[in-house]
Amino acid sequence: MIKTVGVIGGGQLARMMIAPATALGLEIKVLAEAENSSAKLAASMIGHYRDYATVAAFARTVDVITFDHEHVPLEILERLESDGVKVQPCSSALEFAQNKLHMRRKLSELGLPVPDWAEVHSAADLDEFLQTHGGVAVLKTPTGGYDGKGVRIVRSSADALDWLELGKVLLVEEKVDFVRELAQLSARNINGEWQAWPVVQTVQADGVCSEVLSPAPKADQARAAEIAKAIAEGLGVTGVLAVELFETVDGSLLVNELAMRPHNSGHFSIEGSTTSQFEQHLRAVANLPLGETSALSKFAVMLNLLGVDEKNTFVEHYTEGLKILGVHLHSYGKQARAGRKMGHITVLSDVSMDEARQRALEAKRALHA
Repeated sequence: MIKTVGVIGGGQLARMMIAPATALGLEIKVLAEAENSSAKLAASMIGHYRDYATVAAFARTVDVITFDHEHVPLEILERLESDGVKVQPCSSALEFAQNKLHMRRKLSELGLPVPDWAEVHSAADLDEFLQTHGGVAVLKTPTGGYDGKGVRIVRSSADALDWLELGKVLLVEEKVDFVRELAQLSARNINGEWQAWPVVQTVQADGVCSEVLSPAPKADQARAAEIAKAIAEGLGVTGVLAVELFETVDGSLLVNELAMRPHNSGHFSIEGSTTSQFEQHLRAVANLPLGETSALSKFAVMLNLLGVDEKNTFVEHYTEGLKILGVHLHSYGKQARAGRKMGHITVLSDVSMDEARQRALEAKRALHA
């Protein structure tokens, strides 16, 4: 029986697992990179996730390992597993979240909808792809990219000489003419039980998620859930899985990215769902029965609070923000920095999505004062 869950990474996702772990009667321990991490309340060890000795020592103090991020090297996870450590999601699944090229190849093998893509080994490979895809494409580094990093629009190989000169394989994809971005969150436990939340619409600003609308208006909920379930089962994912999707003009869905952990697009579920993504992730990795994912209101809006300077943590202005009816504020306990994810706002409504969004925006303006 799993009683202690170890989370590698001390960010806000680990922080938001603390309360549901306590409610479930689970002990949660965090391996944080620094003393003053977002999840410092549960940090039982400070050390780097790239050091095997550190990770192995941490693993000996818990019953199962899970993650706040997907950057732990696969060779460390594979070594842990060979030593009998429970890792959820397992290394064979995380491979596809860590490497976009491997992910594209696997999803194509499974017959799932993805943008047209190719491996790039040389400038000639890239130019050939561009010639057959309208002269413009999206180039990605297979590993290490997130929140818009490791991604660029290219119109010739000259736009990527710095990457090409490194001699590493790159991933090129067609530039999809999408009308909006969606995210389908679901969870699967060790026994294969699976549950999904309604698909949500995400709004990006400078490559970073700024808003989430739940449920996504007029979205193909059944198709999004079908894709997510096929991925969870086909890749053997345990825990929360976020499938980021492009919706095209004709309503078709294409898989953009994957995350195998709680995800920014699921923060609304803390107040908006019977079971939050954080509780569900813990249930899944501890192999407990999954909870219901039904909505607690007709509409939910989540806004990210991105840092504006080196001083405003937004907590200073909570009094003004909390004056607005129905506003739920979350601070990640971070040092203020421009562009940093400092927290989020969630507002629920049974009236309309616009009504929820306007109240959330009013609160956001108050916090930026």
